[in-house]
Amino acid sequence: MVTEPRSKSQIAYDWIHTRIADRRFVPGYRLVLGTIADTLGMSVVPVREAIRRLEAEGVVEFERNVGARVAEIDPTEYLHTMQTLGVVEGIATALAVPHLTDADLDHALAVNDRLRNLLDDFDPHLFTRTNEQFHTVLFEPCPNPHILDLVQRGWTRMSGLRTSTFAFVPDRARESVDEHEQIIELIRRRADPLEIELAARQHRWRTMNAYLEQHPPGAHPTD
Repeated sequence: MVTEPRSKSQIAYDWIHTRIADRRFVPGYRLVLGTIADTLGMSVVPVREAIRRLEAEGVVEFERNVGARVAEIDPTEYLHTMQTLGVVEGIATALAVPHLTDADLDHALAVNDRLRNLLDDFDPHLFTRTNEQFHTVLFEPCPNPHILDLVQRGWTRMSGLRTSTFAFVPDRARESVDEHEQIIELIRRRADPLEIELAARQHRWRTMNAYLEQHPPGAHPTD
């Protein structure tokens, strides 16, 4: 199969998104169109299109007389996004169960073992990237494309913030790894779909609650 070349707008989107996700561009970082365009060797037009797309996803915001910048961490937005992600990811995981093979579950368990190995010499950003790989194994086979799209949008909205969560609540990481094993066990024994859905949802919400205990809505923490 021949892969279609990426558009300049997609290249700019991926370049900016990656730097937001890995925290090279932190909340409040100004995105100067001309500078980005020069770095990528393109005009400002595709860069502007990429930034508008990121703005629609809630990752970038515009401020008068300032321009585009990486969205600030907003505990209320975090609450709403994590609540929604918990619901849709829970459903997606439950619907994916009939399509998950033993090999898939072994893969998920291997990823979780990597997460456990990261606990002693803790790197919250590497932990979060690996954590996303774990969850992707479990929800990606979801046969409902609309639900899957909502999950992926939720992860995208979290990309400018989510990598910092375990930096704020590192103790939550060990609990999260233990809960992963419990979810895998529920799937492996083909537990009731509602039980699996609720386990995945509560897993997401426990991380949310741990973060919000330290940064409640109305506060404005910085990374």
